[in-house]
Amino acid sequence: MAEKKRVQSGPKYRYELKYVCSDLQLRQMEERIGVLLQKDPHVGQKGFYTIRSLYFDDYENSAFWEKEDGADPRKKYRLRFYDGRTERISLEIKRKVGTKIRKESCSVTRAEAEAMMRGDWYQVFQDPAPVARRFYLDGAMRLMQPKIIVEYDRVPYVGREGNVRITFDRNIRSCSETDLFWKKEMPVRPIMPPGQHLLEVKFDEFLPDWIHRTLQMESMTQTAFSKYCLCRKYKN
Repeated sequence: MAEKKRVQSGPKYRYELKYVCSDLQLRQMEERIGVLLQKDPHVGQKGFYTIRSLYFDDYENSAFWEKEDGADPRKKYRLRFYDGRTERISLEIKRKVGTKIRKESCSVTRAEAEAMMRGDWYQVFQDPAPVARRFYLDGAMRLMQPKIIVEYDRVPYVGREGNVRITFDRNIRSCSETDLFWKKEMPVRPIMPPGQHLLEVKFDEFLPDWIHRTLQMESMTQTAFSKYCLCRKYKN
């Protein structure tokens, strides 16, 4: 049998700014950004994609409480796939140090993901990818378990200058029945008030002035926001 092709992203710290927006603010911002940046080609003809993530935490719920307490640095683990296509699944570690974030990921098969979900750490250990090995060490020592499913619809824009990525996340919702991660349909609960959504801005060392000015037009306030923590607080 041919060896499975392993895809892994390299570590890189980036800035991440988050803004809670109304429907009107989001529409106005998207109109302005859409003139200046290109949509990510992965969105396809429908113009957005749906992200579903399964977050893990340990027996002390450390990732949740570290965010609540403002601990620095901190990290969290998640499995993720897009538009219901489970043939392409990623295991991700998202770290935050100061004002910067770093995301490392590797591709996993559904069988590998299911082993992680049931805590079969011996099978996870067989995976040679460094991200999976780190998950094995944390998972086995700290009894990591699936905690919450987070799903939302994303419209992403990208720009070369500053390696900018601006995303508009709508309909953020959660499901506490983690065994339904693979199901096409699952019971979900909206986690934000009607008409509120999330705008995220990611970039490397600098944010181009014209993007900064565009963000100021709507008098939006930068906020600390964790989809994982908010979904845990208001799980269905």
